[in-house]
Amino acid sequence: MPERIVLYTAKICPYAQRVEIALHEAQAPHVQYQIDLQNKPEWYAPKVNPASKVPAIAYGGPDVPPDQPSPESVKLAESLILVEFVVDLYPSSGLLPTDPVKRAQARFFIDGVSTKLVPAWHAFSQGKAPAEDLYKAVEHLQALLPEGQGFAVGAYSIADVAITPFLARARVTLVNDLGGYPEGEGPKVLEALTSGSGRFARFGKYFNDLLARESFKATFDEAYITERYKARFGNLRK
Repeated sequence: MPERIVLYTAKICPYAQRVEIALHEAQAPHVQYQIDLQNKPEWYAPKVNPASKVPAIAYGGPDVPPDQPSPESVKLAESLILVEFVVDLYPSSGLLPTDPVKRAQARFFIDGVSTKLVPAWHAFSQGKAPAEDLYKAVEHLQALLPEGQGFAVGAYSIADVAITPFLARARVTLVNDLGGYPEGEGPKVLEALTSGSGRFARFGKYFNDLLARESFKATFDEAYITERYKARFGNLRK
């Protein structure tokens, strides 16, 4: 039986939500501790993650309060590493395909999320690149999806865990027209990506299926994210 898991996380952080989704999918008992990224506890970097980032996990060790982490617990970090760690602890979650080909495809999809989608989204949302650059990144991922229906490699997997938090936050940004792109463009881009028709018909279905997943809904505080994003990105055009 796996040992005690303490997840250090933050609602605002898409990387941290990856691990929250994986833990939910695995039905893994764990303790969560929210880290205020604007005012991090003094003990966090020296005792949990020297990089002072979330997510991080303290694994094993004695049952102590999360804000008093024990040196006896193993400290682990980086979202994709932690997602696979959860899967290794709970292989019955099914998040890592047993077929080597599907497993490689899932990891290739994740590479596309990391190297194409996320950079393209940040550039567009900050007004530093046109929507077409984002669309090209989405087309790369759309071409990897199985035809018709299903998740990134068919069954729900680590690939879907990796992309979902970013799509969810993109949706909040676009529906509220927040960012540095031209005013009014947000809802139009969201419609293009999620309508389920036209250039991104297959991706649109995938997008909506991801956000309908219970593990996503249970780990996403839309009201909180919206409030924070309005404060952070509402004045980028000024």
